[in-house]
Amino acid sequence: MSLKAKIQGATGNAEYTQRTCGLLTQEELAITKLDATAVLARIASGQLTAVETVTAFGKRAAIAHQLTACLTDFFLDEGIEQARALDEYFKREAKVVGPLHGLPISIKDMFPVRGRWGSAGFLSSVEVSPDDCDMTKILRELGAVFYVKTNQPQAIMHLESQSCYGRTLNPHNTNLSPGGSSGGESALIAMKGSCMGIGSDAGGSIRGPCAFTGLYGIRPSCKTIPMGACWYQNGHDGILGASGPMCSSSRDMRLLVEAVLNAKPWLLDPSLVPLPLTVPDINQTKLRVGIMIHDGVVLPHPPMLRAMKLAKAKLEASREVEVVDYAPFRHKEGYDIIRTLYFEDGGETVRRCLKEGGEDMLPLTEWVISPPHTKNHDVVQTWEVRTHRARNRSSASGSKQGCDVVLCPPFSGTASRHDTAKYWGYTAIWNLLDYPGAVFPTGLVADPALDPANPSFTPMSLDDVYNHSLFQRHIIGAPVNLQVVSPRFNDGLVLAAQDVIERIMKSES
Repeated sequence: MSLKAKIQGATGNAEYTQRTCGLLTQEELAITKLDATAVLARIASGQLTAVETVTAFGKRAAIAHQLTACLTDFFLDEGIEQARALDEYFKREAKVVGPLHGLPISIKDMFPVRGRWGSAGFLSSVEVSPDDCDMTKILRELGAVFYVKTNQPQAIMHLESQSCYGRTLNPHNTNLSPGGSSGGESALIAMKGSCMGIGSDAGGSIRGPCAFTGLYGIRPSCKTIPMGACWYQNGHDGILGASGPMCSSSRDMRLLVEAVLNAKPWLLDPSLVPLPLTVPDINQTKLRVGIMIHDGVVLPHPPMLRAMKLAKAKLEASREVEVVDYAPFRHKEGYDIIRTLYFEDGGETVRRCLKEGGEDMLPLTEWVISPPHTKNHDVVQTWEVRTHRARNRSSASGSKQGCDVVLCPPFSGTASRHDTAKYWGYTAIWNLLDYPGAVFPTGLVADPALDPANPSFTPMSLDDVYNHSLFQRHIIGAPVNLQVVSPRFNDGLVLAAQDVIERIMKSES
């Protein structure tokens, strides 16, 4: 029986099959259960070698791909060669080359890795990268080992991950999406084929996939961590993307961000803000947490509402934090603005790229470049949209409502069924404002016994009507994540607050 045949069932849980397939040794299973921080500690102490580490994750990545179609390139032989050189250095010098010595890191397809395939989301853009981008160059110098690249959607603008390489599946339930546009990463890490991945986020593409698969991830403030990714709208600056870590623990988010910023990436790219990571000691003051149950546009599904209400109750009972209600500020207006900014040419570049590759347009690509949000702007109209953006940002910054961070949903539900995610407002609004945001698993999952449909539902918008129609109680086991955000450049505060909020929420009291 094939591996794929083994996962057919009520939930299609791929991770279970991977543990029981018999292709991994007990040692490899143990290695791939570690988070990145633990992997690095064991390599630095000589308990693990870089070769056995990347081999274990590489084998598990190969299995993960058979079950979820998460990879676009697999080059474990190169990873082992790189790891062997690191092991020889460690044996000779009795020290590591850098803070990421021997750590296997998976890379989203759009980030160039020297000598490997990459793309900007279209068949016509697939090419072998002549050199590393700034991000992969820094990671390599810090000791990271590359061995796979991961799937992303056509146009890199879906909360889904279907491309010319195929459709990536959610390991928790293969009927569901792993999110996008970094969904190959989320599926791979959830399958433990990687303990650290690099994604990008211009509307929720790190936070959404992590939320859909029960992982940790942070979208840093723009222009702090290098990008250098393949893109098809070069020169477009209506909304900037940010790169960041996707991982299996809270501490790993800080590990990656701190390592990259300590490498002073602004010396490679002078457009970056020279801002090292500063994580405040919030034990010295009481953290003020704003609670935003919904955004006034779309009401989250019952599992998400259950998680938000539990978090609020736990935080209100804690002496460590002060809880305030956070009123969403003009989220409908902000979401309309960012949707307009994504494709200011009316989607003409997308159509051209598809035509050049002889590639059919996928349904979510057609949706994302269609009116009413998308139209071809002349120069004056482009200026007007940017003026609206500036006014919204300015107004929002004045409505901080006395809180240090905001706790809110990262999506309008748990992982969606394939090709149905058409409301990004819970993440994209923070991209418009350039607020850093981190997501974390609550430990809760969708449960029909605990999550009945709301019989008195009254829609707040047309998007709300559509979202409500998507809720299906029989979807079992989808993880529930929450999101922590704070104003621009408060990345360290977001990391510190997320850690405290998660600990309080998961406490027994």
